[in-house]
Amino acid sequence: MMLFFSLFTAIRFSNIFRKINILSFMSIIAIFGIILGITVIIIGLSAINGFEQELNNRIISVIPHGQIYSIKQPYKNWYLAKNKIKKTPGVLGVSEYINFIGIIENGIKLKTTQIMCISPEKQNQITNLHHFVLNDGWKHFMQNNQSIILGEGLAKLLNIKLNDWITIIIPNIKKITNIQQNNRIRVHVIGFLRLNGFLDQQFALITIKNAQEFLNYNNAITGFIIKVEDPFKASKIVFNAGLRTMQNVVVKSWIDDYGYMYNDIQTIRGILYLSMFLIIGVACFNIVSILMITVKNKIIDIAILRSLGIKNNHIYKIFLWYGLIYGLISSFIGIILGILISLNITKIIKKIEFLTKYNFLSSDVYFINFLPSKLKIINIIYVLVTTIILSLLASLYPAYRANKIKPTHILKK
Repeated sequence: MMLFFSLFTAIRFSNIFRKINILSFMSIIAIFGIILGITVIIIGLSAINGFEQELNNRIISVIPHGQIYSIKQPYKNWYLAKNKIKKTPGVLGVSEYINFIGIIENGIKLKTTQIMCISPEKQNQITNLHHFVLNDGWKHFMQNNQSIILGEGLAKLLNIKLNDWITIIIPNIKKITNIQQNNRIRVHVIGFLRLNGFLDQQFALITIKNAQEFLNYNNAITGFIIKVEDPFKASKIVFNAGLRTMQNVVVKSWIDDYGYMYNDIQTIRGILYLSMFLIIGVACFNIVSILMITVKNKIIDIAILRSLGIKNNHIYKIFLWYGLIYGLISSFIGIILGILISLNITKIIKKIEFLTKYNFLSSDVYFINFLPSKLKIINIIYVLVTTIILSLLASLYPAYRANKIKPTHILKK
């Protein structure tokens, strides 16, 4: 009963729903500050979660977790090394590959590109690259000879259409002192890769059999691409696999090229959590001034309650409830707004970009060209718990001051 009495008294003391005065105005400002802080934090955390999800989907799942390639190219005696790599703890899959620099030519347009050459049948065991190839291109890639898959951005740059025949110019560098004609290979464009990021601008894929024929490699390769159990331990696992080959090889993991993205995301997430504490803390501690004014305005009411036998702990509960009411109302409204905006932030930014004709995220700089968002319940719980705790902390001092009131002294006046 006393718990409900404390809550009822706290609601009666509250000025939120009464006529407009300085205290009710301050109450509205305090609530608005908490709502704004909670909304911004939820949107920011959702955006960071979205970036992390896209990093996992578009980078970690598409590129090999690791590469091992021979210092001396081409890599000829590789069969025994492949078996040793397969048996390395933590390795889930391994496939041979060839990598070379070529010039993509379409009419008068040229683009120097790093061309990746893989085995389509084994690639599915290493990456999810095939999920991002449009128009059944991967199926045709596995069946057709002299075919190529291009990044959608690269194709647009060179004005290449599906089913076009284009030329790959392979520089002849075997005899540097002699002037030689470059190798020119005609290939059929059977698909495009769409990742909505910078990989689209520099991606070209042909089969390893075609590459061995074009480069006169016979059965030689460049090296191996590897998939591991835990991508974030890729560096250690790939290093151990390289040691097992007992050959002069270079080892490399995805972290070497793209790990900075994940580190940046974790750093920004940490900054957002700190900002959450500070923003909501500043907003919540506006409650202190409101409660202190309330203590002063309600000093006679508090004295009467004390004279009727209300104990100190019940006075504490009244003002703790008072602060908690502000925190709960603000949290509820802020969380609802944050959820609604977070679920639609990608569309909202797209609309703004369309109206302003300005891209906030350029695929030339970032690995995606849109603002992603992923709402997590755990983030909402963190925000709610933080707001409630800070609201209660902000109520402690006013509650302490209210308990210091001496009813006999006040009522005599």
